[in-house]
Amino acid sequence: MMETLRNDHKKITISDVADALNVSKTTVSRAISGKGRISEDTRQRVLSYIVEKDFKPNVIAKGLAQKKTYNIALVIPGDCNLVDMPFFQNSMQGICEEASANDYDVMLVTTTADSSANLERMILNNKMDGVILSRSLVKDRNIALLKEQSIPFVLMGTSRDTNILQVDNDHRAGCSELVGHMLGEGITRVGLIGGSKNYVVNRTRRQGYEDAFKNAGVQLETALIHEDCDRPDKIESAVEKLIQENVQCIVCMDDVVCSVVLQILAGKNIQVPQQIQTASFYDSTLLKNNKPAVTSLLFDDKALGAITCRVLLRCIQGEEVRAKTLLGYHLVIRESTLFMHTGTQRKNVTKPINRFTDGCPARE
Repeated sequence: MMETLRNDHKKITISDVADALNVSKTTVSRAISGKGRISEDTRQRVLSYIVEKDFKPNVIAKGLAQKKTYNIALVIPGDCNLVDMPFFQNSMQGICEEASANDYDVMLVTTTADSSANLERMILNNKMDGVILSRSLVKDRNIALLKEQSIPFVLMGTSRDTNILQVDNDHRAGCSELVGHMLGEGITRVGLIGGSKNYVVNRTRRQGYEDAFKNAGVQLETALIHEDCDRPDKIESAVEKLIQENVQCIVCMDDVVCSVVLQILAGKNIQVPQQIQTASFYDSTLLKNNKPAVTSLLFDDKALGAITCRVLLRCIQGEEVRAKTLLGYHLVIRESTLFMHTGTQRKNVTKPINRFTDGCPARE
């Protein structure tokens, strides 16, 4: 038990609180900890006194008085790769800054596709007021658990379940814009390589790819689409098949897949972009130093985290919030798609699309 509470000017001990309210130190301790037998009136009197005087740590007393923990849980996949860390690091920074500004702390929880045991334990121990899910699966145990337990939560991603709160980057529009750019340049044989279809984000990116062909009036060839390429050997097999299909460009669902594709093409002495162009639906430090620089979509992951946390805190407070918020992106045209088959070279272009400012979403 913490023996002192303080404000900016002085310290106050539990003895001081006891003397001011004419109760015992044990009574004050029990009121703050929530343990032991004291009347509810006495407990509320102690907590109200602490909050009224604005003593630190007043979050503890305020939380007990309001029956809140002032903690939120951030659930991240326990099987994520190191290459996923830039996304989680940046979004986590936004979440933590927003939470701290509202006197909340953030606790990390790891789960897997097969087990939500860590999250279940935190729920049983009443350790948080709400939850942010950082990734969604087609069949998501975490979503089912949180809905069953009536725990406030927000998905930092997209789900087909329209009854849950969602904040996400606009992957579908971004992917459509990137592929549409290629089609507009006359590059019509655009192959797609992606990871597991178990992740909703990959399905959303494929939808964007298909939208581009539909909008451009170009026939979509399913033979150019390769999904569930979650290992280097599967990616290599997909690349070989696309080469046989005489693709002009290979678009990758994320930077991890793209980095492997570039290595495979280099190993086969295939020049990028002179022989096959490449692009990625996600931009990160993984591709930062690649030569040639890779055309990609740039998202503000820190803003994504901050806005997701803001939505959760409003939900905890009982405020009305949007069911789904989509954030903007940048389409960055780089050297990997700049080669023209006439042998000419175009200038590097950065094309901002649906850019959002001051935390406002691009669209709903």
